[in-house]
Amino acid sequence: QVQLVESGGGLVQPGGSLRLSCAASGSIFSINAMGWYRQAPGKQRELVARITIGGNTNYADSVKGRFTISRDNAKNTVSLQMNSLKPGDTAVYYCHAALIRLGSLGESNYWGQGTQVTVSS
Repeated sequence: QVQLVESGGGLVQPGGSLRLSCAASGSIFSINAMGWYRQAPGKQRELVARITIGGNTNYADSVKGRFTISRDNAKNTVSLQMNSLKPGDTAVYYCHAALIRLGSLGESNYWGQGTQVTVSS
């Protein structure tokens, strides 16, 4: 069994900062990629940022230059530093991991429970 546990959401004023963290635990052999997605009311879930085991990153155009993703491979954690937040960043943020479980041959996708980020004055 695998779990992703997120922390760090909340309410922040425009221009402020928040840091999201996610820890993966359980029967994990390796995590190929970790990332953050978000879903605003009435919209589809979208990729925010993703980082591979080798450290390659990609970001949504809307967050480039404002958000930074990082991971600790030894601890199976991923973080998202969000700066210069805008009201348009308001959404539920989900941690994602593409990983291989112990005893498994293939890659599987796992999601956290989601954490609310609200940017409002």
